[in-house]
Amino acid sequence: MIVRIMGEGQWKLADSHLAELNKLDDELLTEMESGDTEGFRRTLGALLDAVRRLGEPLPDEALEPSELILPAPDASLEEVRALLSDDGLIPG
Repeated sequence: MIVRIMGEGQWKLADSHLAELNKLDDELLTEMESGDTEGFRRTLGALLDAVRRLGEPLPDEALEPSELILPAPDASLEEVRALLSDDGLIPG
């Protein structure tokens, strides 16, 4: 799967990592719903770090269709809320 982090680029991740990303996404959704800004910042950072750690960065000139688009590290709680579906940032 190809994951884009807005403002940074794209990473290729094995589908086997989806469970780890979904766990962080669930935490992020809970923190957003409760208005826990500090927890939101921490979990968003952990989610983006997991993508960077588990994935292989694609070259900047590569423009692959992204299956997942994640917010930039400095995105506000309100900006991320606008990106959410009922499942969170990561469907499933």
